[in-house]
Amino acid sequence: MPARTVPEFIAYAKANPDKIYMASAGNGSAAHMGGELFKAMTGVSMVHVPFRGGAPALTSLIAGQVQVMFDNLPTSIEQIRAGKLRALAVTTTMRSEALPDIPTVGDFVPGYEASGWFGAGVPRNTPSHVIDRLNLEINAGLSAPRIMARLAELGGTMIAGSPAEFGRLIAEETEKWAKVVKFSGAKPD
Repeated sequence: MPARTVPEFIAYAKANPDKIYMASAGNGSAAHMGGELFKAMTGVSMVHVPFRGGAPALTSLIAGQVQVMFDNLPTSIEQIRAGKLRALAVTTTMRSEALPDIPTVGDFVPGYEASGWFGAGVPRNTPSHVIDRLNLEINAGLSAPRIMARLAELGGTMIAGSPAEFGRLIAEETEKWAKVVKFSGAKPD
């Protein structure tokens, strides 16, 4: 891939429609949807190549069988640090503390953001005192210095919050990504 910046990548992709193969961990994966959002916002046309997991997709990217992947940073950060992959940008709204010299996609494509996140859920009828206790303990555990240091090393960020805040995040993310799924025409395997 000759592009060294996001604008160069967009120009290259527009000059070579459907000649860039975009790897993902599978249909509907974060890498797939991040790439589809990029396509929707930039008007580039790339061919999606779904793999059965992130490791085979990353292996194919390193081998040059595909040209791009919108990967989760913890999966690819060591390959970037080792010089086996060239990171053009991170997909979060802010630069990663783990790779501070790498710009964000949003620096070049205003409004672009694709972040992977994890949370804990419980059955609908779980008593509120149990939810509150779980929330307190999970937030405390994630804010432990050792856990925070490991997350930072992998390019992750811990975001503590309340159950209500997490519910709002889920609703917002569901609405956002439903539009991307519709745009992409993605179907379950």
